[in-house]
Amino acid sequence: MAHVEDASTLAVVWWKSSASGTQSDCVECGIVDGRTVAIRDSKSPTGPALLLSRASLAGLVTGIRAGGFAA
Repeated sequence: MAHVEDASTLAVVWWKSSASGTQSDCVECGIVDGRTVAIRDSKSPTGPALLLSRASLAGLVTGIRAGGFAA
């Protein structure tokens, strides 16, 4: 897993989930290239972004849906 310090420097189109509320409490994703997806906090567009492979992102989503990260 890699990251960039300023997500606004990435040449991507960011999008939020359609399930996001009207508040700014969600993450945004952007496709960097055919293998990499960037994820950032929607409240901090110039903050850091994680760079994940598509496979890693799919595994993360699967784990979240399965409740594997419950507090």
